[in-house]
Amino acid sequence: MSNKPVIGFIGVGMMGHGMAKNIRSKGYELWFLDQRPMPTLLEIGAKSAASPKDMAEKCDIIHICLQNSGQVEKVVKGSDGIIAGARPGLIVIDTSTSDPSSTLLLAQEMEVAGATLIDASLGRTPKEAEEGTLDAMVAGDDEVFERVKPVIECWAGRVIRVGAVGNGHKMKLLMNFIGMSYGALYAEAVVLGAKIGITPQAIRDVITGSRMDSGFFGTFMKYVVERDRDAHKFMISYAAKDLRYVNNMAADSKVTSIMASAAVQYYTHAEAIGHGNDFVPMLSDLVGKLNGVDMEDEVRKGTR
Repeated sequence: MSNKPVIGFIGVGMMGHGMAKNIRSKGYELWFLDQRPMPTLLEIGAKSAASPKDMAEKCDIIHICLQNSGQVEKVVKGSDGIIAGARPGLIVIDTSTSDPSSTLLLAQEMEVAGATLIDASLGRTPKEAEEGTLDAMVAGDDEVFERVKPVIECWAGRVIRVGAVGNGHKMKLLMNFIGMSYGALYAEAVVLGAKIGITPQAIRDVITGSRMDSGFFGTFMKYVVERDRDAHKFMISYAAKDLRYVNNMAADSKVTSIMASAAVQYYTHAEAIGHGNDFVPMLSDLVGKLNGVDMEDEVRKGTR
């Protein structure tokens, strides 16, 4: 009999799959739950749970990796949810990008049920999820953190403590506010460049290696210039949702948020015209169309 805790994982999509795989590869008993069958996890000995309630009855630590707070609330509070099956001492780690106000309310409800919620927001991409080298921004009780740290280290290369429960999701929103604002800025800049005769290639060559370079710029421009659709796999609908959460957080805090209010507009427009499932760098094509510019054609011009 192993002394390791039994782990559950709800949501094994682009990020969750790699995280769950790495937990199982470190020798933990793993139960997962997803809308799709996951033969790649079954093949390495993971087991499929029937419901969040069923998982809570079997597991000591449950990860949640879903798209938004509405989904998280459903798997926690539903009639067949985690709380319905929670045992005293159960720990739930929410790695979703969630609304912090919802996170705080869920933490209170779980405490009543004898369970503990901590938030461990994610940095980096599905590639690092598969490699087990994500960043984790972990918030919650210190003693609980020490108990779950070995499990988090299965899928995280950097584990950063950010304070009390809810702060992980707050920090993630701040990070995505910066990143998605970059995306809107880069999209507008390359379109403006095309209009005034500066090719996307020239913009990439000038910025790369300068003080304004970044990993985000590199993957964004890999799509713009090389048309690599998989260069930066983060959907526009996720970006729009996160920026709406940022604006809500600012409003709740009575903070003027001119930049956040502006950044969300391009992503909202993209959703409205049916491009929510596009990846963020493809925003450049949509901003181009708003301004009568075909960005793919502009790249071709730059190679002549």
